[in-house]
Amino acid sequence: MKLTFYGGAVHVTGANYLLEAGGLKILVDCGMIQGSRYNDELNYQPLPYDAASIDYLFVTHSHVDHIGRIPKLYREGFRGVIYASEPTAAITAVALPDTLDKIVSDAREFGQPPLWDKHDMEESLLLFRGVPYREPITLNQEVSVTPRDSGHVLGSTIWEFAITEDGTTKRIAFPGDIGNPPSLLLHGIDYPRGADYTLVESAYGDRKHEARTERQTMLLDAIETTHTRGGVLMIPSFAVERTQELLLEMDTLFEAGKLPHMPVFVDSPLAIKITDVYGRFSGMFNDAAQEILRDNGGLFKFPWLTFTPSVAESKHINDAPAPKIIIAGSGMSQGGRILHHELRYLSDPRSMILFIGYQVQGSLGRRIKDGEKSVTIFGTHVPVRCHISNIGAYSAHADQDGLIEYIRQTAEGGKLKECFVVQGEEAAAQALADRAAADLGVHCIVPRPGEAFTL
Repeated sequence: MKLTFYGGAVHVTGANYLLEAGGLKILVDCGMIQGSRYNDELNYQPLPYDAASIDYLFVTHSHVDHIGRIPKLYREGFRGVIYASEPTAAITAVALPDTLDKIVSDAREFGQPPLWDKHDMEESLLLFRGVPYREPITLNQEVSVTPRDSGHVLGSTIWEFAITEDGTTKRIAFPGDIGNPPSLLLHGIDYPRGADYTLVESAYGDRKHEARTERQTMLLDAIETTHTRGGVLMIPSFAVERTQELLLEMDTLFEAGKLPHMPVFVDSPLAIKITDVYGRFSGMFNDAAQEILRDNGGLFKFPWLTFTPSVAESKHINDAPAPKIIIAGSGMSQGGRILHHELRYLSDPRSMILFIGYQVQGSLGRRIKDGEKSVTIFGTHVPVRCHISNIGAYSAHADQDGLIEYIRQTAEGGKLKECFVVQGEEAAAQALADRAAADLGVHCIVPRPGEAFTL
């Protein structure tokens, strides 16, 4: 069995792993590489393997840094089966078309042909096969795989492979991104206990989130402060999970009589479409979320909430007087409608920008969060005078303690031989590896791009 790291090695984005076992070539994830731009120039390089030789692709979840190069994989010759959970397949069918315009515009700026086109996207979506959790999939006599809930976003999956070679079965787990339980919406993590090998993400491998009990208080404080100042609260939010969980939190504040009277706009066509998908799969929510939905008569029904799917509706947000709240994509301010609102309100000292998700190094969101005094948006110099706030506990990613708990649970039974630390900046990945070794006695490796291991 051979494992090669073609993406996600000492980098948060671009997850792409090749497992060769049982006579099969199996990819896990084929994500977009992101950094200072929505899609990095590295994406234009040919894939470092023969796409036509790949038998299967397993998708851990529907974020673009895990699915964004799937149509490129098709363009370069892949015609195998793509396995994903049923919600992941449904969200991907909405999320990929939403990226097409950005793929085309970025290619124009890079002076490159687009990474993929509509035909590549549509044909690759036809290869998806949605599967339920915990039902094993047999690929051949030597290889089977079981999907487990990673608790990250709706449908996110830990793929646990069982590979039999020379009469011995070894298990390797690919968790994608690991959740930050307890979630307002989702069930907890279904740990692959007793695995021989596992990957583990490390986006927050060197830090800890605020306590869960503090996050609602911090959100309410940001809302009340902006309301008192008469400003605009801008929240760059990922369309998958962060927007839905944030709205559910606001719904709870409204029901408790705590939410100030100010309009809330969800200005993200993708988030609106994905919220509809969440409605289709609401049976997969946890018991607490199910109860809230029953009590409120549906998803996100508090009265000051407005969805603005069209461009015209989005522009009308400007007509609404402050104070107001604008939730818009993209989550790292790398594109989307949040840029228009940042262009308008970053210079307003009464306003606030609130980050509730990971900001990758080099992204506009990261630069604002790190305190740059001015930024350029659509060619316009914008001074940053608004207040800047961050609530890490709303992240869908586990922090260092949560990642250590994943490794501990996976190592239960004493079989875990090696843990590969991926999907984090190098310092974060190494910090997690060092702590896992010190606290758990687990041998951890921080692989380099293109590095291969025989297991």
